[in-house]
Amino acid sequence: MNPSLLDETDLKLLRLLQEDARLTTKQLAARVNLSTTPVFERLKRLERDGYIQKYVAILDAEKLNLGFEVFCSVKLKQMSRDVAMNFVQVIRDIPQVTECYNISGEFDYLLKIHAPDMKYYNEFIINVLGTVDSIGSIQSSFVMNEIKHTWGLNL
Repeated sequence: MNPSLLDETDLKLLRLLQEDARLTTKQLAARVNLSTTPVFERLKRLERDGYIQKYVAILDAEKLNLGFEVFCSVKLKQMSRDVAMNFVQVIRDIPQVTECYNISGEFDYLLKIHAPDMKYYNEFIINVLGTVDSIGSIQSSFVMNEIKHTWGLNL
């Protein structure tokens, strides 16, 4: 299914769920002026077709002592299919890396890392990323203040 096949009710359901994924089918139905059965069927279709990938709780990193955020740019020593596949698998297994993007430009990957503090991050660089043979260079940018963080998509 492609986005052009979604009607305004589907889009409204997606917007509502982005704001609050805990809304019940009954609450959603009331907000889109439908009964619960068609809303339930629409939700199942949106899930089945991959528009809704999963439902999550957004946690407060500061309260969990993981508010030190770092964007880490990584350049591999060499770029080949096998090296890239190996690097991606290693990164997927590192829990401190919460996001990883293959990017264009001077660096090959951009990692987002959550840590308690600078000392922890320094040890992470030495003891975790420092053990990944394929990494040629790393550049770290530390988040000083979050200006905007939008969880949802602009539909």
